[in-house]
Amino acid sequence: MPFLELSLVVRTEQQPRAEEALEDLGALSVTLRDANAETPDEQAIFEPGVGELPLWPTITLDALFDEHTDRRGLGAALGELLPWLEPDQLGFTEVADQDWERAWMDQFKPMPFGRRLWIYPWNIEPPADDDLVVVRLDPGLAFGSGTHPTTALCLEWLDGLELAGKTLTDYGCGSGILAIAALKLGAASAVGVDNDPQALTASRDNAERNGVADRLALFLPDDVEADLADVFVANILAGPLGALAPTFAAAAKPGAPFAISGILDGQQDELLQRYDEWFDALRVDIREGWVRISGRRR
Repeated sequence: MPFLELSLVVRTEQQPRAEEALEDLGALSVTLRDANAETPDEQAIFEPGVGELPLWPTITLDALFDEHTDRRGLGAALGELLPWLEPDQLGFTEVADQDWERAWMDQFKPMPFGRRLWIYPWNIEPPADDDLVVVRLDPGLAFGSGTHPTTALCLEWLDGLELAGKTLTDYGCGSGILAIAALKLGAASAVGVDNDPQALTASRDNAERNGVADRLALFLPDDVEADLADVFVANILAGPLGALAPTFAAAAKPGAPFAISGILDGQQDELLQRYDEWFDALRVDIREGWVRISGRRR
């Protein structure tokens, strides 16, 4: 069905009360974005610290309501709940209905990574070709479809390894794409770790879709049960990668290939120094402003 979208521009300190008011008035969803996006004052937020929720100085809240909601009545009610509200802070837009899953699928096409690895959306049938290694994917609620440079860097790295019979740990598994790709490339077993239960659900669903669920064990970080890995990969963010370096080193066998990504160009030097304590042959690869560091466990 179509929707009525109310857009409300507020300052950072006004955001919590404004969001609460929109929800009280029956908003079906509320999303936040930089009010100065696509202007010289735009501020990118790449990597919040643990427990932090950074926001922009000026925020646009976009709230969806039923298409039959009375605009005048909604504006009046919002004015009562937010006495400081000015008319020019409000805007209304009609949002046409569409099949959001289909719209996403239309943008997600088969993608190659390395010599033989391909990622296919679940609704497109791959060709019958024994030389191709195909991962069928529905990212669901979790990050990881292969379209982001960090995921692509890690997939290409995996495609270049000899994985037959190996065990792999994928820390920050998201959709499960890296662990599943490793299993399809010949790994004997894999462990996926993520602090988001929805990511574990998406990983499990994708593993079942690819026929490798019996070889993929999934854990929250505090529940990990795994032997030392023959191969280790982590695609998260620079802050956690630095903090978790000793944990990663303890999880990898001597000589194990490893790769970390989710790193912005400019953040690699500190991580190279950090990982040099445990890993050799460190190498940096950069794509579209994102970095992969790879090497071997000493």
